[in-house]
Amino acid sequence: MFGECHAHMLMDGVNYREAVARHGDAVCEEKVREFFEAYQRAGVSFIRDGGDNAGVSKRASEIAGEYGIDYRTPVFAVHKEGHYGRIVGRSFSNMKEFHQRVQEAAAEGADFIKIMTTGLLDFNNHGAVTGTPLDRDEVREMVHIAHEEGFAVMSHTNGIYGVQAAVEAGVDSLEHGNYMDEETISMLADSHTVWVPTLVTVRNLLGCGRYEDEVLLPIIRQAETMVRTAFRKKVKVALGSDAGAYCVPHGKGICQEYQSFQEILGDSDEVREWLENGEKIIRQKFRRS
Repeated sequence: MFGECHAHMLMDGVNYREAVARHGDAVCEEKVREFFEAYQRAGVSFIRDGGDNAGVSKRASEIAGEYGIDYRTPVFAVHKEGHYGRIVGRSFSNMKEFHQRVQEAAAEGADFIKIMTTGLLDFNNHGAVTGTPLDRDEVREMVHIAHEEGFAVMSHTNGIYGVQAAVEAGVDSLEHGNYMDEETISMLADSHTVWVPTLVTVRNLLGCGRYEDEVLLPIIRQAETMVRTAFRKKVKVALGSDAGAYCVPHGKGICQEYQSFQEILGDSDEVREWLENGEKIIRQKFRRS
């Protein structure tokens, strides 16, 4: 079975607010263990978490070995003050503070650094991303600082400008990457960045009632086109479901993500090898040097 290259042990796939409240006073270890058991049942032995601001990911890293799971964590994600990311991490207002966040992550046992460079999909405006993306020079300096400290960089990024800025900056993995055009995918193909599309974060919303299917289907179809283009151009791609996000259960989410790729590209040894190679890069890079 593939590893899960994008998960959030803080979240439960059902109710974000209740999940956060569950860990309010102290990490609810019982719930973390429940999720690890789900991964065991699914045959998943590698998890890369996206971090949180409640200490859940850190605690998970301390007990993952009991379940035979190789677990990597940034401890928390880093976002610019006033921009998206507070739900999973700590903020900075200038590069000196960003460097301090990196040093804090190192002191707390981080395996890599996660940065937030854009917002989310705007479901009310197809093709748009919420908020304002970070400036490309700023992203470049963030990646440089993290690399100088010996860390790989995982980047939450959407939209053409955001993705191009992240790829130019040399991020080691690109998370989500919605609304890319062919030029941007070509940039990815020419880079060392691994793309983790997290397809099921939208696909699993079909029929759930949160959004109308006619809102979701154009996003899904565009993502399918991006995956086909990425496969044709040999972009480095790895599987990650964003497990813990709404309607994306731990353990099951990564199985659904692989099924999505099979539905888009077919079930072939070539597709499987392509995804295995992407995961291999993630496993090699996302540990502190």
